[in-house]
Amino acid sequence: MNSTRFIKPVSLLVLALFALTACGGNAAAAASDWSKVASAEAGGGMDALVAAAKEEGELNVIALPEDWCNYGEMISTFESKYGIKINSITPDAGSADEVQAIIDNKENKGPQAPDVIDVGPAYGPSSKEQGLLAPYKVATWDSLAGVKDADGYFFTDYNGVLVFEINTDVVKDVPQDYADLLDPKYKGQVALAGDPRASNQAAQTVYAAALANGGSLDDVQPGLEFFKKLNAAGNLLPLIANTGSIAMGETPITFQWNYLAMANADSFAGNPPVEIVYPKSVTWGGYYLQAISAYAPHPAAARLWQEYLYSDEGQTIWMKGYCAPARLADMLERGVVSDELKAKLPDPAIIESAIVPNGDQLSAARDLIKAQWDSVVGLDIK
Repeated sequence: MNSTRFIKPVSLLVLALFALTACGGNAAAAASDWSKVASAEAGGGMDALVAAAKEEGELNVIALPEDWCNYGEMISTFESKYGIKINSITPDAGSADEVQAIIDNKENKGPQAPDVIDVGPAYGPSSKEQGLLAPYKVATWDSLAGVKDADGYFFTDYNGVLVFEINTDVVKDVPQDYADLLDPKYKGQVALAGDPRASNQAAQTVYAAALANGGSLDDVQPGLEFFKKLNAAGNLLPLIANTGSIAMGETPITFQWNYLAMANADSFAGNPPVEIVYPKSVTWGGYYLQAISAYAPHPAAARLWQEYLYSDEGQTIWMKGYCAPARLADMLERGVVSDELKAKLPDPAIIESAIVPNGDQLSAARDLIKAQWDSVVGLDIK
């Protein structure tokens, strides 16, 4: 009889506890709508983020060649560490293609919809203005140097300097500056590493050429005129240079970020021999921006990817690919960068002396180059 007296109260207590647990679970789930979360802490912490990302199981990246900043190792180690499959979309795409992929796949949850982008400086602010990006601040946010949107919509990932990458099996008399490239002996030998109408690297090459030919950060026209002359001389190739074309001598003189040229020289191991030239007239510096798509099919994995990139482990992987990452100063100060890695980085004096335009100047230059390349230069680079 005493047992019977307590059945109902105990049952009610159990039900009440179950209801509270269920409500708590729903609240936690609601708090962890990772598409709306602006930091790991706000979503319940790193453990919660890792669990949610593993549940999603996939991540879509775009425009990340394996030999660019050592992204091949970055991708494989992330997959191994978290058990998340990475779908790498069109590795050779340009920044404009990355942004367009978000626009074209807003309602698409398949592998063609990028979760994250790695774009040139002009594309961060413009993508934010279009509502294409989601704000997020990684745990190491305060130690990031460079451009950082105040709300975390985009932020610097790594830096570099433009160089000439030259296959000296083909080119015996190595050019030292932009003006040298107009010489008839370089007929059919000069190439861009992208389409200037869509590629950040190629557009910045035109911008740098402007300063080498009497232009300024607010006057890119001399760069277009330089490439017009280069094309008229028959020296400029209609091909987008890549590692293979450089190795085979098809694009023996290539405008390139220094970290890509250094990585190529490493992988070629003297076959063919490569010379890297820092042009005399202008040292042009550039950086890229990370951002998360506001329409990311895998919002937790996208945020975990950013956390990994900006961890000491991720930053070290970028350094192994000759890139100077955003947290380099912090890591040097803490003594966690090996001498071997320090040797892979550009001379600090070169980086410090580099001319780097601001976002507005880059946007204006990009728009002008895109609008006038066909009419002024008249060569379809593809």
